[in-house]
Amino acid sequence: MLRNAHPTKPFSVSLPGIPPARFARPEGACGFAALRAAAIFPRSINPSWPCRAGTLPLQNTTPNPKADPLLELIQTDEAIQQHLARFGARLIHVNEVVAIEVGGELEGLIPGGAPLPYRLVPDQGSLAKIAKWRRLSPEQRLALVQERMTPAIHDALEDDIADFVIDVQKRARKSGVDAVAFLGALQTGRELFSRRRQVVENRLEEALHRREETEHRDAALRSVPLARYPESFELASGMRRRFIAILGPTNSGKTHQAMEALTAAKSGVYLAPLRLLALENYERLLDRDVAVSLVTGEERRLTPGATHVASTIEMLDTGRQVEVAVIDEIQMLEDLERGSAWTAAVCGAPARTVYLLGSLAAKPAVEALAHRLDCPLEIHVLQRKSPLSMEPHAVGSIGQLQRGDAVIAFSRREVLEWAAGIARAGLRVATLYGNLSPEVRRAQAQRFRDGEADVVVATDAIGMGLNLPIRRVVFTTSKKYDGISEDILPAWLTHQIAGRAGRFGIHEAGHVAGFDDSTHRAIARLMKTHPEDLPSRGFYVTPSLEQLQSISRATGEQSLAKLLETFSRNIDLSDDFFLPGDFAEQIDRARWLDVLRLSLPERFTFSLVPFSSRVTMLNDAWQAWARKVANGRRNYLSDDLEAFERAKYPLQAAEDACKKYSAYAWLGYRLPDFFPDAEAAVEIARETSARVDRMLAAQNQDGRRAGARDTRRPPHRSGESRGGMLRRGRR
Repeated sequence: MLRNAHPTKPFSVSLPGIPPARFARPEGACGFAALRAAAIFPRSINPSWPCRAGTLPLQNTTPNPKADPLLELIQTDEAIQQHLARFGARLIHVNEVVAIEVGGELEGLIPGGAPLPYRLVPDQGSLAKIAKWRRLSPEQRLALVQERMTPAIHDALEDDIADFVIDVQKRARKSGVDAVAFLGALQTGRELFSRRRQVVENRLEEALHRREETEHRDAALRSVPLARYPESFELASGMRRRFIAILGPTNSGKTHQAMEALTAAKSGVYLAPLRLLALENYERLLDRDVAVSLVTGEERRLTPGATHVASTIEMLDTGRQVEVAVIDEIQMLEDLERGSAWTAAVCGAPARTVYLLGSLAAKPAVEALAHRLDCPLEIHVLQRKSPLSMEPHAVGSIGQLQRGDAVIAFSRREVLEWAAGIARAGLRVATLYGNLSPEVRRAQAQRFRDGEADVVVATDAIGMGLNLPIRRVVFTTSKKYDGISEDILPAWLTHQIAGRAGRFGIHEAGHVAGFDDSTHRAIARLMKTHPEDLPSRGFYVTPSLEQLQSISRATGEQSLAKLLETFSRNIDLSDDFFLPGDFAEQIDRARWLDVLRLSLPERFTFSLVPFSSRVTMLNDAWQAWARKVANGRRNYLSDDLEAFERAKYPLQAAEDACKKYSAYAWLGYRLPDFFPDAEAAVEIARETSARVDRMLAAQNQDGRRAGARDTRRPPHRSGESRGGMLRRGRR
């Protein structure tokens, strides 16, 4: 490597408007830097110009103290200028600090022989703040400059630059990246070498990261082509399957028709969107003397020699061939969070005949999938068995509610508030909402079926699968919070909930109303609106463990979060028929799991545990379980049931405990060595669910007693109902 140090050698520079002059090039300094250090050129010179002798353009050849009063201060000491000129250096001021800036060229470092120019402040080059510099005598200033700029310091700076440049180019070459563009950051001047060095490092790291992402993307595209997603289900893709779609509104007999075919089959599987539905149809098959097992994420009821299985859709066994498969609620294909399970079931259910049950809006999607999978398709469209109509007027007040009504709200808090108000009005109430375990929902639904409750108050959870003797559905609002904002109900959800009214064989007709006038008018409009059809492409998929392991082998990546991100961002989408679903929460969990000493399969399993990370108690339990597994320790359950009554919100605590025990059971069936009490967890979850059911019944009873006491008080104020809730009906 050649440095720009030369013995004293004369050279000439021609400047516009100035006669040619001869200068001596001091040892260790380049001509351009020497001239600048001598303050012949003002700061208006472009700092990116290289340090070479020659004709140099100047905007102004005379320093202007009025334009920059500090320039004169740092350029008036000739002794300092002469000392710095030996090293191609000059005084500068930046951020109220006087510093030494060194400029030069290093040769033999850049491929092709081009010199590498630099302009930097050595780490020892900061001299003093402007105010302090003013107070120093000329002798003190010179001594400080001579101390901070010596031949040893100058040579060490260039050695450090050379070593750094060699290292950068070596790392860049290893990854096939050109480093020359990043090294330009060493020419900007007016900053410490350590800072400009970090800029180069950051730019190089960014380029290497982009290159790595590109390589990972290409490897991922080769390893997991989503265009051939159906082929990943080897058994199903090798069979001759046919699809039978039974489509129609709620209460049209879709499930009954498909379950008759499933019962008659020699073997089969029923795939439900909810544990509650899986349990309901498991019992339906049992009642028909079918040898059937129940398989959900949190529970197993295995029958020796079973020919049939009722399960939640995520638990589909793609390696067990059957005669008939029934996929319920096929319109869930469009669901961003869970739709991938329906895509997988349609593509991977290993059955000779696959029944697809759901809304008529799913017809285009079903046709597109059948065509893509090259499966013959029959479509049967059913009509509702009993008429459904809007009531002429809003309900108006709690006192106008009737036996057999279902009152619909859209949050747990609102359901409990409405239930309390209705109970105070003297009606017996059952409650249904998503946070309740399937066992509690089933018990509450049974109370309504058996006539132990006059009214059921529910969220939209009532719209899927629960068959109840509802005469009228009453909407308390026409809006629902979707996690981002409160918006008008979609037409399909309105139809699905309203369709629960008028159960065939129990009521001659179903009725729909809003609680107040505004809600009544909005629901009437939505009931007249035809739900939008599902799209015929863009079916969601999520990665299997095998696919992530394939990407890991191709890229060398071990982080679960990065593997999930690679799948999400870089998978071959080809014609957009299949798209990555939303697994943002899984990625967030994976980032936390990646710091633990867990295998990739273990981290993947923990990332899928069905619980809400927003519930602190559940998230704490999940993290504690994962840490124990990472340390090779088992997770045991306590024999003592939790004392929810001492909690600030006993009902909420009991509901969350149900979910905790269910999550433990879910893990127990997948990691039995580390969760040995899975069966006990199922039993405790059942006991806790029974306690929740009793709590709800007690709340209902307390509300009715409070309402009875209210009737002995003076008449309530005008505008209030007997239940204590403001009248929201017609005025």
